Amino acid sequence: MTTRQLSLDGTAWLMLVGLSLVWGGSFFFVAVALEALPPFTIVMARMTIGALCLWGIVFALRPAMPKDRATWRDLIVMAVFNNTLPFCLIVSGQIWITSGLASVFNATTPVFGVIAAHFVTRDERLTANRLAGVLLGLTGVVVLIGPSVLGQIDQAALGSVMVLGAAMSYAAAGLWGRRLRHLPPLSAAAGQASCSALMLIPLALVFDRPWSLAMPAPHIWAALIGLGVLSTVVAYVLFFSVLRRAGGSNAMLVTLMVPPSAILLGVFVLGEPVTLPQIGGMALVGLGLVAIDGRLLARLRGR
Repeated sequence: MTTRQLSLDGTAWLMLVGLSLVWGGSFFFVAVALEALPPFTIVMARMTIGALCLWGIVFALRPAMPKDRATWRDLIVMAVFNNTLPFCLIVSGQIWITSGLASVFNATTPVFGVIAAHFVTRDERLTANRLAGVLLGLTGVVVLIGPSVLGQIDQAALGSVMVLGAAMSYAAAGLWGRRLRHLPPLSAAAGQASCSALMLIPLALVFDRPWSLAMPAPHIWAALIGLGVLSTVVAYVLFFSVLRRAGGSNAMLVTLMVPPSAILLGVFVLGEPVTLPQIGGMALVGLGLVAIDGRLLARLRGR
């Protein structure tokens, strides 16, 4: 019996493009929702809608759900680092920076993941390619933040730091997620989404008092539904489908594809500006991610 080689065929590429669109769209949806709603309420709505939809799929497909306390403890930690904390940081950061810029800072997740994995794991050490990628990525971050790195702290810098914090949180979640490998993907997604929603509901009630807010306009509701259904539920389904069909390293190529989707939506729909320093920083981050991935460099060397 032979093992099927995991690779990006036409179907996997289509799913990967779809995933980049729904994840890139999350930054657009957040920018729209921020017109009328505070951050905790937006994230609470996203995760509550997402959790309810995921449980609907769970009841339909009947995957095995965890029953032991240890797994649910791991899911709670995963919910903090993979949903609650980064989503709140990204939405709060987008008060001061554009959706496109937020998506680029978010794309630095593999940079921080490589650094953390080197010190925490034994099988993912820094190689020359990865070190070069980390240095390029961090240089890109410095260029993107701009003069604030020299001490001129402004609101845009604070927003940038918040989204960078979210990227670090995602990197931590990637390492912690190793503990959940025994769970079916749908079970892990529904479990962590539920834990996150249960954390966010009291946060939103205490700090945002959503009942005191004006009734959102239809386009705000549409943005919340887009976040909950497209950027959470559909994204999970597509990601785990690519993961199963093409493998983990191929699935992570979406990191390179999300910023262009978010930037295009921000520029052409929201009218957000893009500056030359931002373009330069984005290019450096992109080169860093290509170096960390390593496959393009390997192909060029093979010629």
